[in-house]
Amino acid sequence: MAINIIDPNLTSYLKTISSSTALGQATSSGNNFSQLLSAVLGGIPQTSVDLDGIFQKAADTYGVPVELLKAVGKAESNFDPTAKSSAGAMGIMQLMPGTAESLGVTDAFDPYQNIMGGANYLSQMLSQVNGDVEIALAAYNAGPGNVEKYGGIPPFEETQNYIQKVMDYASEQLVAGIVPANAATAGSESLSGVTAKDLSTMMTLYRYQTELSILSALTDNKDNNDSTSELFSDELMNLI
Repeated sequence: MAINIIDPNLTSYLKTISSSTALGQATSSGNNFSQLLSAVLGGIPQTSVDLDGIFQKAADTYGVPVELLKAVGKAESNFDPTAKSSAGAMGIMQLMPGTAESLGVTDAFDPYQNIMGGANYLSQMLSQVNGDVEIALAAYNAGPGNVEKYGGIPPFEETQNYIQKVMDYASEQLVAGIVPANAATAGSESLSGVTAKDLSTMMTLYRYQTELSILSALTDNKDNNDSTSELFSDELMNLI
């Protein structure tokens, strides 16, 4: 039973997984289907990063509301870990090189480092303005120097629009989602126009394809009998 649910051309972006190795692990683990399935799926590496989990950890670490952190990430990059502005700002929270360095961020395209660094920086801005969220956002966007210069929110249309956008996002239940674990390695390089969101979708589909292909090989094995097929069906229904 051949299963192909994604364009083969897209798999060039994805890490190849050896189904034969996984099958070897499975067949040596016994006849219990749960054990077979665990062995097979255990051979497939984790290929994604949960951004929502990182945002929550950053919020807990630096005492910044998670809704506000996600709103900044949404406004800055739409949660794209590979984003890079013309001014040189990098990653989900769009950290400038100097800011990243001062925060101890060694790889601004790494989602964990970037979000933690952005949360740290926003926490500092909040502390400097006694917790005034809008002024802190102005400092995040335009720099604390401009906030000091103008005695508050600078008269920049971009900054004023930015603050409103972030405040609007903060009132929503944002889901940052999941991105490929190797998204950071892409840095500012293009993946032939494939966005991080699209790549995440492709990797999820590829994982399903791999799992289904392995399960197909197991169930199509000539040594399998009807009772094994029934067991497969029962186990699969338990997973759904």
